Amino acid sequence: MTLRLHDTASRSIREFVPITPGRCGIYLCGPTVQSAPHIGHLRSAVNYDVLRRWLTRSGYEVTFVQNVTDIDDKILAKAEDVEWWALAYQNERAFADAYAALGCLPPTIAPRATGHVPEMVELMKRLIERGHAYDAEGDVYFDVQSYAEYGALSGQRLDHMQGDGADDHCKRDPRDFALWKGRKPEEPTTASWPTPWGPGRPGWHLECSAMAGRYLGRAFDIHGGGLDLVFPHHENEIAQSKAAGFGFANYWVHHALLNLGPEKMSKSLGNVIDLPKVLGLVRAIEFRYYIATPHYRSTIDYSEEALLEAAVGFRRIENFVERAVERVGPVDGVPGAAFTAALDDDLGTPAGIASVHEAVRVGNAALAAGDEAGIRSALAEVRGGLEVFGLDPLSTEWAASEAGSADDLRNVVDSLVKVALEQRQAARARKDYGASDGIRDQLKEAGIVVEDTPAGPRWTL
Repeated sequence: MTLRLHDTASRSIREFVPITPGRCGIYLCGPTVQSAPHIGHLRSAVNYDVLRRWLTRSGYEVTFVQNVTDIDDKILAKAEDVEWWALAYQNERAFADAYAALGCLPPTIAPRATGHVPEMVELMKRLIERGHAYDAEGDVYFDVQSYAEYGALSGQRLDHMQGDGADDHCKRDPRDFALWKGRKPEEPTTASWPTPWGPGRPGWHLECSAMAGRYLGRAFDIHGGGLDLVFPHHENEIAQSKAAGFGFANYWVHHALLNLGPEKMSKSLGNVIDLPKVLGLVRAIEFRYYIATPHYRSTIDYSEEALLEAAVGFRRIENFVERAVERVGPVDGVPGAAFTAALDDDLGTPAGIASVHEAVRVGNAALAAGDEAGIRSALAEVRGGLEVFGLDPLSTEWAASEAGSADDLRNVVDSLVKVALEQRQAARARKDYGASDGIRDQLKEAGIVVEDTPAGPRWTL
């Protein structure tokens, strides 16, 4: 079976057929860098990182474009004590650091809106020439009624829509949307660029069409983003791109949101949790497991209890990998048949991770039986699945991260446990099994599990 993806535009699951055989172009709506990221933002990054990894594992050469909106009403409003561009760059770096902390591969390119004004001007000229846009006192608007298919992505009818109320006196129709915003007197001169219609700055929707076209061409494979972007953002992208005569995206892939209580996590709602708080509860690799394993189209209702439960689930996998490598050495990862079928079926991560846990169960049985061939087979399947999820604890990235953050503490704990294990071994040597079991039980109460192996006792948290 080949990869099949749910396409929002057709409201169906479609077989993935790339425009160019062997290649895949993905455009993901990246952050508006008005503030530092919260964990809702990070679900998007991890979900599409898994999709990218699976496409790469399936043999595609992937070009992954994730934009940065670095000029916006909210950025200007929040830049009180610093220049708007300094605030934007500071938050852009915070997003990049958070993505890296969760093991996301860097995008092929992360273009900034402010770096692509010439492409936007050309796109607006083209739309005006084709009768789909107009200049109104320095603003440039898209004429919604000029595009007959407007509303097709979201399933909305134009006659049921209302305008956003912004600068309605300049618009021909309240439902028209801004491609370009003329400079306002109270805005800094650094937040505007010259155009044939006067100085100003891009509208949010325009930038994505311009940057997608610049790096992926007039038609490309996959456009991604959250469900909250379907309307109006993605609807407007389609309208302006197709009205300009471009094919734009062949597949629209949208992920569900991460909610806190009954509402989505959002800065505007004030109900956000940032990454440092979560990393005070679990390791970064465990948080990635928590947001990578649910299906991308399923809502995640965040809770600390669910997060901690997920961390325990990951540690079971990690423990098997460590024990298996001690016995047979590292083995290259090869996803199993069940995993491959699951991921090809609309990126079925729940079934995929279930197959990994099943391989762990088989591998643990092989460890107990001393079946080295069985251990190698299970380890290959487990690591193959974990690599696609970006969760392989033996990968250079995670190994370095874990070492850098925990080595000092682990060395202290290791020394203390070593003393206790030496006392336990001495008790066993003199056949004082009561004392030996007592030491083991005390360690267990402290959260340390001792396992006797042919190579001697080993401990895990």
